[in-house]
Amino acid sequence: MHWTRAGSVREHDDGSQAGASDPLAGVPDAVYRLDAHGRFRYLNSAAEALMERTADELIGQHALNCFPDARGSFIEEQFRGAFTDGLARQFTYFYAPQKRWYEIRAFRDQDGLAVFFRDVDDHFRSDQQRDAEVRELTDVLEALPSATVLVDGDGRIINANRAWEVNGEVFRSDGHKPGGVGDNYLDAMRIGLDPADHAVIDAAMRRLVQEPTEGGVAYPATATFDHDYSCRMGEETAWFRLQASRVIGASRVVVTHTDITARVRSEQALAWQAAHDDLTGLPNRSSLLRSIRDALTDRSSDTGATGLLVLDLDGFKTVNDSLGHEVGDALLCQVAARLAEQVRPGDVVGRLGGDQFVVLARGCDSSEAAALAFRLQTTFALPFVASGITVPVSASIGVAVSRPDSDDAHQLLSDADAAMYAAKGSGRDRVHLFSPGLREAARWRLEVATRLREDAIDQLVVHYQPVVRLDTGEVEGVEALVRWQHPERGLLPPDSFLSVAEETGQVIPITRWLLRETTRRAAEWAAEGLPLRMSVNVSARHFSAETLVRDVRVALRESGLPADQLVLELTETTVAEDPTRAEDQLTVLRSFGVRVAIDDFGTGWSSLAQLFALPIGTLKIDRSLLNAAERAAAGESGAVLAAIVGLTRTLGIRSVAEGVETPEHLRMVRDAGCDLAQGWLLGQAMPADAVPGFVRRVQAAGGDLCALAVAGAAIHAG
Repeated sequence: MHWTRAGSVREHDDGSQAGASDPLAGVPDAVYRLDAHGRFRYLNSAAEALMERTADELIGQHALNCFPDARGSFIEEQFRGAFTDGLARQFTYFYAPQKRWYEIRAFRDQDGLAVFFRDVDDHFRSDQQRDAEVRELTDVLEALPSATVLVDGDGRIINANRAWEVNGEVFRSDGHKPGGVGDNYLDAMRIGLDPADHAVIDAAMRRLVQEPTEGGVAYPATATFDHDYSCRMGEETAWFRLQASRVIGASRVVVTHTDITARVRSEQALAWQAAHDDLTGLPNRSSLLRSIRDALTDRSSDTGATGLLVLDLDGFKTVNDSLGHEVGDALLCQVAARLAEQVRPGDVVGRLGGDQFVVLARGCDSSEAAALAFRLQTTFALPFVASGITVPVSASIGVAVSRPDSDDAHQLLSDADAAMYAAKGSGRDRVHLFSPGLREAARWRLEVATRLREDAIDQLVVHYQPVVRLDTGEVEGVEALVRWQHPERGLLPPDSFLSVAEETGQVIPITRWLLRETTRRAAEWAAEGLPLRMSVNVSARHFSAETLVRDVRVALRESGLPADQLVLELTETTVAEDPTRAEDQLTVLRSFGVRVAIDDFGTGWSSLAQLFALPIGTLKIDRSLLNAAERAAAGESGAVLAAIVGLTRTLGIRSVAEGVETPEHLRMVRDAGCDLAQGWLLGQAMPADAVPGFVRRVQAAGGDLCALAVAGAAIHAG
């Protein structure tokens, strides 16, 4: 009997029979049987459908004859193997004529081979595509230089690249088990991570995998996540940028960990540099202002007031210019270290720039701030040693203390700065507490600095004080004294603005203008028959700028004044600030006839040997020595003056006594043997137009201004 397609029983060639219905008709898998010779003995209806042949067409036929494309194929190999060893076979097979994939299971029995198969083409191709995507993703992940993992919806790592594994070895060497494929990603991320960072990453990862999708595409607002974090790796701290992105249409998340340690350290270094002084490592101006602002806004009841000290090194420019910047820099570093050692815990030492330092003292009233200032002052008692050179240094210190209602950091710094200028103005090595009057002085300095850069030079005028020969009483020359004809404040003396001009460098154009103005006046007077030698004060700034020689030559050339009729006056401290440059330039000036005088002798701190090594022709003795001699005991009043004058004569230098204000002063300087004198007794400073008339009246009265002054004869200017 043979099986019919409808499942009716047919008689097989061997005479056996089957039931009237097909017992496998309801099985979803396709089923057929082959006898020992490879012929079809049975097909269920599902097999007929998949094989696209009826049972009548196939039963009794050899399988390879019916499907010749299978001859010599993998399926024939598998079936022969099952016939031979009796073992079941399960495999997938691509049937070329149909271009479809089938899953096949073959079982050997006593009569032949039972075969179950199903169409798995859609599923197989889907798996292939997914596997291809995974392989492609794996290749992409492996190509990434950053540590990267693929995490599934349950938070498990399903793929990790080599960089992730390398990082894991660092944790393993530190005694931790690194996370690998199959491990929970968030558990693996706990190693070396701050709990706060882990909480942020945990919440974001959960949100990524649980976020609803629309049309298979995640909402873009939360489909990605970035977070920077630090992690302890062995002995070092590393920084990473985590970037998580959900795979479109799936609950998987790709997480990349980019090492940004170099960038973070560079940013930290830049931030540190932006807030600190390159040389000393102390907080700089911007950082100090932030610290001052924080201290002022801290309203804690036990904080108290905030004290601010501004320290300016005395004579540092001299050290820097004479010994070199290397020594100067070493000195500044030592000063910074000493100050840091002396302040209280919690206080801040910073550098404003140049040779100025700041100390911020929290919880500090006026008396405590002053005590701190005096203690810091003592740190300069011992000299500093830089590059094997012993350097004595002192500091002028300004102190300001905040008011309870003030939170203006700039104002407090300005107040301390004003107090420092007051300390410097009252002499070296001083401490000065801020007072409201200093604020006005600070505003004035700012106004002066501003106006000097604008049109103030056009408002300058020159007054001239007579310089008299003591042997004849003749007016030999004049000293030029610059004044400022301020439009609101009236005529201002030089000490009200020249110090600011020194600080800002405006003293150079002022001196340049002064040289031209005075040489022009002197040439005019000489043309009128009054050959008066002109004395002009010169600043140390002019030596540093190295334009003095040129400026003097230009003034002399334009005016036509003989060089020996010009006297350049320099203070002791001016010379001491830059002795090498001063000597070089003064030598050049002296070589073409310009005379050089040292002004205010007795107020500076330079040595006589240093002074007399310069090409000077005149020494001007300061009025402070006259006052001191006047107060001295009888019989000793002229000893000091006589010694100084004697020394100058030995060296071929003329002497000028300044500040002669009384007949007693005049007697003292004559007895001491001074060559020249000037002062109120002999004539006050007067405008240029008044000078010719003054000199001619003296000449008309006999020409001896000293005798006229002692006799009380009034010789008025004008």
